[in-house]
Amino acid sequence: MSTTGATADPLAALGELPGVAESVESVRKAVDRVYGHRIMRRRSNEITSEAALRGARGSAALSGADWVLEEVRRRTDFRGDDEARVTGAALRLTAEAGQLLSIWRQSPLRVLARLHLVAAADDNARVGRPRQDGEPVDEPLAELPLPDAAEVSGRLEGLAELVIAGSSAPALVTAAVVHGELLALRPFGSHNGLVARAAERIVLVGSGLDPKSVCPAEVGHAELGRAAYVAALEGYVSGTPEGMAAWIAHCGRAVELGARESTAVCEALQRGAA
Repeated sequence: MSTTGATADPLAALGELPGVAESVESVRKAVDRVYGHRIMRRRSNEITSEAALRGARGSAALSGADWVLEEVRRRTDFRGDDEARVTGAALRLTAEAGQLLSIWRQSPLRVLARLHLVAAADDNARVGRPRQDGEPVDEPLAELPLPDAAEVSGRLEGLAELVIAGSSAPALVTAAVVHGELLALRPFGSHNGLVARAAERIVLVGSGLDPKSVCPAEVGHAELGRAAYVAALEGYVSGTPEGMAAWIAHCGRAVELGARESTAVCEALQRGAA
């Protein structure tokens, strides 16, 4: 996303694209339904914990580790094969994201570096810093053009400036742009998808849209499927108004599906308590 132009608040301008207001309103209604559920008033910590687990599973699935939920719940050792390591990274990121909310608005680049360190769980010198030209990128979105290091650096700085400056744009728009920009740039040598989705979660929670983190967008992204995810991301990368609006709508639908998931958890808990 270009952060320069005629408007002083490019995120707010995206909120005015055709169809975006409808997506924002639909997300708000879905979130309100979860927060208005009677179980949320008594057992919100349980809903938050379950949403975190399901969100991590969904994010891992999009990064190639599509495990059933009960396997993620049961497993304690994630040091095995590639899928186990991806799932472990997703779980660590979900736990870490909540600790970084207060830092995000002041230093988003610091948060992104921390997220990558947590995901990689490695002391390699390349971990926690943007990649340099010639360094490989291990990310299953190779069909998209890979920006060079100079473009990555410039656009990360621009994204950070937008976050720090704040915006009147709805939280969904900001979250979608942060998510899309990180996926488009793939600034790290690995785990870019996991980091991008964790950053989206931070924005949704920190904005106050989902303060208890009970509407895991990662669940929705996984449910919508990898093909739809990549197709929507291509719209974002195109930079066209239609493409940007389609990506924001896709992210909105993912939040709605995450909210629906937690509503179902509330209903199950309510039936068990009856």
